[in-house]
Amino acid sequence: MVRTRFAPSPTGYLHVGGLRTALYAYLFAKQNKGDFLLRIEDTDQERKVEGAIQNLKETLEWAELTPDEGPGLGGDHGPYIQSERLDIYQKYAQKLVEEGHAYPCFCSEERLDELTRIQKMQGEPPGYDGKCRGISKDEAQERIENGEEYVIRQRIPEGREIVVNDLVRGRVSFETDLLDDQILMKSNGFPTYHLANIVDDHLMEISHVIRGEEWLPSTPKHLLLYEFMGWESPKFAHLPLLLNDDGSKLSKRQGDVAVEDYQKKGYLSDALLNFLALLGWNPGTEQEIFTREELIEEFSLDQVGKSGSIFNLEKLTWMNGKYIRDLEPKKLLQKTQPRIESEVEWNEDELERILALIQESLDTLEEVNSEGKIFFKKELPLEEDAKELLENSETQEIIKLFSNKLEDLNQLDQGSFVDISRAVQQELDVDGKQLWLSIRAGLTGQMHGPEIHKTAELMGKEWCLDRIQEALESV
Repeated sequence: MVRTRFAPSPTGYLHVGGLRTALYAYLFAKQNKGDFLLRIEDTDQERKVEGAIQNLKETLEWAELTPDEGPGLGGDHGPYIQSERLDIYQKYAQKLVEEGHAYPCFCSEERLDELTRIQKMQGEPPGYDGKCRGISKDEAQERIENGEEYVIRQRIPEGREIVVNDLVRGRVSFETDLLDDQILMKSNGFPTYHLANIVDDHLMEISHVIRGEEWLPSTPKHLLLYEFMGWESPKFAHLPLLLNDDGSKLSKRQGDVAVEDYQKKGYLSDALLNFLALLGWNPGTEQEIFTREELIEEFSLDQVGKSGSIFNLEKLTWMNGKYIRDLEPKKLLQKTQPRIESEVEWNEDELERILALIQESLDTLEEVNSEGKIFFKKELPLEEDAKELLENSETQEIIKLFSNKLEDLNQLDQGSFVDISRAVQQELDVDGKQLWLSIRAGLTGQMHGPEIHKTAELMGKEWCLDRIQEALESV
């Protein structure tokens, strides 16, 4: 059975690259009728951020990437938070030591820092020099009993080639002579990622490990650990990086990278996931907009590329606009209502009609107030080009006559609005463009916007008259 996992560290916000990893793991699992797990890798206690676990869970909930198992969700393979599994890691670390695949290392931080300094000065890659590899078990035990601080390191065998058959990158080989003895257990009793992830993936029966390419160099060490433990390893797929426009790794220095930033700015989860799916995966067609069901059906690790993908914000915004314009009126109201800041009181039916008028111009939900300001501001939001038009005497004549005819109406609706507008056109003998631009400028303070006859009907007769008076007084 296919079982995938998303295993973030609770060190702050969820990076969009992390969301893409979660998405690919979710899609692959669902396509194969398998399970998608959430596991929290919090063994680095110094970097743990208060509230980050809850934030991760809420972000996945917003994205509708619902795990089948995980913290607070139940499942037969818990606990799903690594800090609650320390006794498990201790057991397997001791097993590795007893069988000669790992050893206690007593080197101080000062010695290791000095070693790294010398290696860098000599142009060598930094790595542990194996000083404690030769310490006998008896000596190691005596030093431990004397209270000497130590870590447990993996003993990398010499002279071997380790092959990673990666589902994205194909065959990748590593020489063990170029690998250093990685720390598996820290002196504080917490495991490092290298031990914890292979123990958990085995015990949680993970079939496919889908993660970022930064973990590829560590994979031969992980494969050795599976070998030492006598376990079958999962299949690996290492995903390409997300990049800035200049080809550098996507980072906060050049823009937003947290999923919650895009959530706050009014990007829809479906749009963001659709966009992220195509950053690395090529469906082999020209199709760009996918439903969740289509992504599950079409996604394939075979079509994930090796090269990094540019995170193009303009493309994301375009795609988000497409998703917004496809929303049903009630769904759009549900998503925008918490964001609407209106000085005017509207009921839900009226808000739906307003949103229907401005929906075509929305690329993000955040734009609802700027695009709908003619409805949400009590005073006329006069734009510069509209003000310039209103200073024209012919424009003033048009909207004054329109105002007079409007005042004589018993009821303003779309039909009566068009009727009095055409009557003004006939009486003053003006062309259609001049007529409609003048009326729009007088009613909305803008040169462009939603359909003016529908806008006027929503505003109502008295508000339209007040707006025209305000427009005339402003010039």
